[in-house]
Amino acid sequence: MDFKLLGSILLIVGTSIGAGMLGLPIAAAELGFMGSVMLLFVCWIFMTAGALLILEVNLWLPQNNNLITMAKATIGPLGQIIAWITYLLLLYSLLCAYIAGGSDLFQNLLKSYSINLPLWSCATLFTLLFGTIVYLGIRSVDYVNRGLMSVKAIAYVILVILLMPFISTAKIAAGNLAYLTSASALTVTATSFGYATIIPSLRVYFAGDVKKLKLAIIIGSTIPFICYIIWDAVIMGVIPLNGDHGLAAMLHSSNSTSDLVNTVSTTVATGSVTLFVKLFTSICVLTSFLGVALCLTDFFADGFQLEKKGMGNIFIHAVTFLPALIITIFVPNVFMKALSYAGIYTIVLLVLLPTWMAWRGRKMSQMKGEFRLPGGNFSLVALVIFSIFLVVKGSAG
Repeated sequence: MDFKLLGSILLIVGTSIGAGMLGLPIAAAELGFMGSVMLLFVCWIFMTAGALLILEVNLWLPQNNNLITMAKATIGPLGQIIAWITYLLLLYSLLCAYIAGGSDLFQNLLKSYSINLPLWSCATLFTLLFGTIVYLGIRSVDYVNRGLMSVKAIAYVILVILLMPFISTAKIAAGNLAYLTSASALTVTATSFGYATIIPSLRVYFAGDVKKLKLAIIIGSTIPFICYIIWDAVIMGVIPLNGDHGLAAMLHSSNSTSDLVNTVSTTVATGSVTLFVKLFTSICVLTSFLGVALCLTDFFADGFQLEKKGMGNIFIHAVTFLPALIITIFVPNVFMKALSYAGIYTIVLLVLLPTWMAWRGRKMSQMKGEFRLPGGNFSLVALVIFSIFLVVKGSAG
């Protein structure tokens, strides 16, 4: 068995499947299960194409070049600036979403023990508690994440098995395809395939083995696609679309994640389901929070040219967590809003910008490498149209 290939596939899967998965059935609720499958398929195709374009452009350059360097080499300073700004906005949006989702679940957990704390204090405690793991460095994040990822995979499988007998065909059939182009559904679904920032690192890991890189990208993106379809099926099949506790109401709720947990628990009303839905949703938020927070601290350490030591480390973590925490406290319904904004930035950074880089490299600089995305100009034009459509729809929503 090729453990390096397996590890890379799991890395893509782990980067994709996180807290954004919790928002999928909520964001796509109004278009229904079949509509959500159609949207997942379209986003999977286009996001995979964007990932393969990043691979194509990265292979033109020496190893250890990231998206920002790639943008500068192909587009110039303007591309570099766009990459920097979009990357920063994406990470902050995701961090806001994960703090909001985590603090909501934390508050819900405390309520079950008759401890009533306001949401702002839960958000602060959540950030301090799990931000400390990030502050201690990548080794602590790595060890904690390994354990959480193992439990998350087991909890997902058990939860799906437990919920399947409760799926209602009437609930599965609900929804309207007219909502296929709704802003929240488009952007949250796109965010769920936002793994492509790790491709330059995978190239280094594989020492430029293009065949294995393509295989890792295709298999690694297909697994989340299948997991998302199953997840949407069990959630949309168990929770009704309409009503005070329906999925459509959760879309506009300030407590989307806890509403999802509570509704599943009360609808099915078995202790094992309650245990595993709480376990799975909590770990999804934690793994996503740890990964994005670590990435953002590294971003600032590099940007400010500071070492993660002493006062420099305190400053890095302050600029990482404080803005996101303040936004989370003062902006209602920030979980779904932040995921929607993250979807816009994901499209710009991982589809539109790579297409621009590939176009410039192919046409202006005549760059050639070991791999080229099939389809020629048609693929590039289709990706540009798709990207602009999603950005406009997402911004309007």
